[in-house]
Amino acid sequence: MTKTTVYIDGFNLYYRLLKRSPEFRWLNIVELSQRVLKPENQIEAVNFYTATVSAKIDQEAPAKQRIYLNALETLPQVSIFRGNFLVNDKWVKAKAPEGVPEFVKASISEEKGSDVNLASHLVRDAFQNKFEVAAVITNDTDLVEPIRIVTQEVGLPVGILSPVENPAKSLKNVASFVRHIRPGHLSASQFPDELPGTEIRKPATWIKFTQ
Repeated sequence: MTKTTVYIDGFNLYYRLLKRSPEFRWLNIVELSQRVLKPENQIEAVNFYTATVSAKIDQEAPAKQRIYLNALETLPQVSIFRGNFLVNDKWVKAKAPEGVPEFVKASISEEKGSDVNLASHLVRDAFQNKFEVAAVITNDTDLVEPIRIVTQEVGLPVGILSPVENPAKSLKNVASFVRHIRPGHLSASQFPDELPGTEIRKPATWIKFTQ
C-alpha cells in the first residue's frame, strides 16, 4: 500500500463538476478519491480547501454549505481549510443580459486564499515526508509551480485527479499521472441522505436538475 494524501481545490471541483449537477453535491470526497485512484493508494488524509460562500448570490447557499461541511467533518481523514469568498456588489446588482448563462454570472465571485493554502501545504507535506504519493483535484494552473517543486525537486509523485475532460497542458506537464473524475465516480461516492448516528441530512434542493 502507498501512503497517499489528497488535496482538493473545492472551488474548482464545484464549478467544474457540481454547479450544474446538484444531485452530485452530497459528495463523500474520501470515497471519490479512492474510486479515482488505484486500490494500492492508501488514503491517509484528504485536505479540502474552500471558503464561506456569500448569501448575496444565493441566500440559502451558506446554510447548505454548513450542512455539507458538517458532513465532511464526520470523515476522520478530512481536514477543511478556509479561504475568503469575495463578491463584486456592482455585478450582483446589475441585471445580466438576456441569454447570459448562469455559469457566466458566477464569474462575479472570487475565492481568495485557497490555492495559496493548498500549494503551501502540498510543498510543506512533501518536504516533511508526510506522503508517498499526493493527488490534487484541480484544473487551476496556479498550482503548476508547487506541483513541479514536489515532483522535480523533492522527487515525490503528484497526480492530477482532473475534474475536466482535457486538463491544462501545463498541469499535465508537471504531474506524475492524470486520472479523470467521471460521472460514475460521483454517483457512486454520495453520502447517504441521512448520515447514521447524526442529524445531518442532505439539503432537499440537491436533487437532479431538470429544465
